[in-house]
Amino acid sequence: MYRYDQYDHLIVRERIAQYRDQVQRRLNGELTEEEFLPLRLQNGLYMQRHAYMLRIAVPYGLLSSTQVRKFAHIARKYDRGYGHFTTRQNIQFNWIELEDTPDILAELASVEMHAIQTSGNCIRNVTSDQFAGVAADELIDPRPYAEILRQWSTFHPEFIALPRKFKVAINGAVEDRAAVAVHDIGLTVVTNDAGEVGFRVLVGGGLGRTPIIGTVIREFLPREHLLTYIEAIMRVYNLYGRRDNKYKARIKILLKAIGAEEFTRQVEAEWADLKGSPSTLTQEEIERIQAFFRPPQYKTLPALDPQAGREDNRAFGNWLRRNVKPHKVPGYAAVVLSLKKTGVPPGDATDAQLDFVADIADRYSFGEVRVTHEQNLVLADVEQARLFELWQEIKAQGLATPNIGLLTDIISCPGGDFCSLANAKSIPIAAAIAQRFDDIDFQHDIGEIELNISGCINACGHHHVGSIGVLGVDKDGAEFYQVSIGGAQGNNAAIGKIIGPSFSASQMPEVIGRLLQVYVRERYEDEPFAATAQRLGIGPFKDLVYATPIGDDAHVEEEAYA
Repeated sequence: MYRYDQYDHLIVRERIAQYRDQVQRRLNGELTEEEFLPLRLQNGLYMQRHAYMLRIAVPYGLLSSTQVRKFAHIARKYDRGYGHFTTRQNIQFNWIELEDTPDILAELASVEMHAIQTSGNCIRNVTSDQFAGVAADELIDPRPYAEILRQWSTFHPEFIALPRKFKVAINGAVEDRAAVAVHDIGLTVVTNDAGEVGFRVLVGGGLGRTPIIGTVIREFLPREHLLTYIEAIMRVYNLYGRRDNKYKARIKILLKAIGAEEFTRQVEAEWADLKGSPSTLTQEEIERIQAFFRPPQYKTLPALDPQAGREDNRAFGNWLRRNVKPHKVPGYAAVVLSLKKTGVPPGDATDAQLDFVADIADRYSFGEVRVTHEQNLVLADVEQARLFELWQEIKAQGLATPNIGLLTDIISCPGGDFCSLANAKSIPIAAAIAQRFDDIDFQHDIGEIELNISGCINACGHHHVGSIGVLGVDKDGAEFYQVSIGGAQGNNAAIGKIIGPSFSASQMPEVIGRLLQVYVRERYEDEPFAATAQRLGIGPFKDLVYATPIGDDAHVEEEAYA
C-alpha cells in the first residue's frame, strides 16, 4: 500500500498545527460557530444531533493493521468504544469532543492518515473495488490510479471551493464493484484494439435529491491523460456549476441542463489546452506509484476445496458460499467479515473487534484490511487451507454471519439517531427487518438482494440503487418511510422506482415481507429481485403491499420526492 513521503507528512503536520490553533480560538470564543464551521468541515468534523462526528479518510478503502489498531485506540479513548464504516469506505466516530480533535488528528498522522477533504465542496475520498489487486476478473489494479488521483486532488488550489461536493470512483475489473455509474466521475479500466490501457469516463452520476445514472462522455481515455482530462471536467464544472442553489449545484444538474453533447464539447475544448501540460502522466510516474501496490509474497499453493472433509458442517458451508470470494492466485481466497450481525447497527465495529481484525489481518492476510461499499470488511489474501481456522476465530467475535449479499446484509446510514440532516431513524428500521428475517435458510432461499436504508434524501445509504430501497421522510413531524424497488448497482446500474405512499416504522417489516412474497411467486429461476422488479414493474408489488391494512397504522398519502 502507499506510504507517505516527506511532502505528505509535511502537509498533514502543517494542517494539524493550523487546525489546533483554530480549535483553541473557537474554545476561547475568538471564533463564532459560523466562522468556525468551514474550518472544521475542512478537517472532517461535523456537528451531529448529540455530539461532533469525525469522518476519517480511508483512501480507496485500503488499511494496514496498524491503522486499524489506531481506529480501535481512538474508539476507546475518544469515542464510546466503536466506529462506523460508511458507504464511501471511510470510518466515522460519532461521539467526539471538540477539544480532543487536534490530538485525534495527530494520532492519525502517526499512522499516515487524516480527515482532510472528507467534507466540504471539494473532491472527496476516491473510492474503488474492495477486491482490487486480487479479483479474478480484474484487468488491471486500479489502486495506483486512485492514489494518483488522491495526490492530485488533495489541496488542489483550483478545486477546493467547488459548487458542491464531488465524488470519484474507479473500477479495474469486468464487474463494477465501485458503483462508478452513480458518481460525479466514474472511471472504468478498458483496453483498446491495440491492447493499450485506458479509461471509459462517465460523468454526472449521483444519488441524493435527483438520482441519475452517469453518462459516458469518452469511451477510451489513454491512461497518461487521466489527470488532464479530469482537470478539464473539473474546470467546466467549476466555471458553470450553479452556486445559487445547493440542491442544483452538482455536476449532474449541469450536464442535464446543457446536454451531454455540449458538456463533452466544452470538456474537450478545455482538454485541448491541457494536453502535454505537467499533469500528463509519464510512464515513470505510473510505475513509481504502482511499486507501492506490488503483490505480497504469495506461496505456491494448490487450489483446493476448503470444505473437503467438512461436508457435514453446514454452518461453515454457508459461510464459504456467502463470505468467501474468488482470488486470482491459486490457493488463496478473499474473505468478507460481516458487520451485519442481527442486533448490531450496520457498519459498526467495536474497539475490541477492530483490535481483533488487525490481529487476524497480520496472521492471515499480510497485514491488510479493506473496507467495502456495503459497510463490511475484507481480508483479501487468505490461504484456502486456513479458511476453517479463520472462520472459527471470527465466528467467536461476531464477524462470520453468512449473509453477504443477502437480505440482512443491510446498508444503512446512521439516520436520525445521530445525523442532524435526517428526517427519520435508519438503525431501528434495519434492526426490525433483520430481526424479522433472521433465518439464514430463508435468506439463502431468497437469494441475493440488496436492502438499503437512508434517513434522508441525501441518500448516504444508497437507497436509490437497492433492490429494495427505504427512505426516511417527514410527515407533519412524524417519521415515515418511502419504499422503492428495482434499483441496482454494478454493470447494470438502475434507479429504483417508488411503489407508493409511505409507511410507519412499525409497518416496515411486513412491507418487506409482502414484497418478498411477490418476488418468490413471480421470479424466474435464479432471477435476482432487482431483475424481477424491473421486468414486472411496480404494479404486482404495489397491489399486494397495499391490498390490506398493515397492523393498526393507516398508510400516509404524500407527494413522492422527485
